[in-house]
Amino acid sequence: MKGSWPIQAHALGGRHYRGDAIDQNLDTYAVEYTFEDGTKLLFNGRTQNGCHSEFASYAHGTKGSAVVSTASHSPGKVRTFKGHNLNRANLAWAFPQPEPNPYDMEWEDLVEAIRNYHPYNEPKRGAEASLVTSMGRMAGHTGQIITFDQILNSDHEFAPEVDKLTLASAAPLQADATGKYPVPEPGVKKQREY
Repeated sequence: MKGSWPIQAHALGGRHYRGDAIDQNLDTYAVEYTFEDGTKLLFNGRTQNGCHSEFASYAHGTKGSAVVSTASHSPGKVRTFKGHNLNRANLAWAFPQPEPNPYDMEWEDLVEAIRNYHPYNEPKRGAEASLVTSMGRMAGHTGQIITFDQILNSDHEFAPEVDKLTLASAAPLQADATGKYPVPEPGVKKQREY
């Protein structure tokens, strides 16, 4: 969003009701990412049936606001607004519709680079983006503020010994005698996710 990655994450989360779920996820997550200049990026998520469901990104600044993406990014319906009320009266600009599918566009960029022998290298950015999501998850699961450097250098294995897995291997994490898997205990397990 800012040409850089957040330097830390502070998160809240909780397991409220899981029904028959045996996973290790929380039902709710709220992550406050902080960039080096002090600006914030807020993430909120809930994975509970029957609740309001929205997959979108918004930006709010001192002079206006924007829809960064809606509808699971495709179509994003990107638009900017004069002020903070996201309504037609405040609409300043909208990306022309219909818009190209971003998932198709990334493939088109890759194929074009291959055909024209142009460098196209996204692994570093992809790995760092994944690291930032892990930073937020770890903050929520441990109850600690997690920095970019901490998550980058963490010895916690989210999938223990995944590099040694084969089709015949047992799962890297095993259920207990009751069939349940270990769950996060924020504030209790401060160094590990589970």
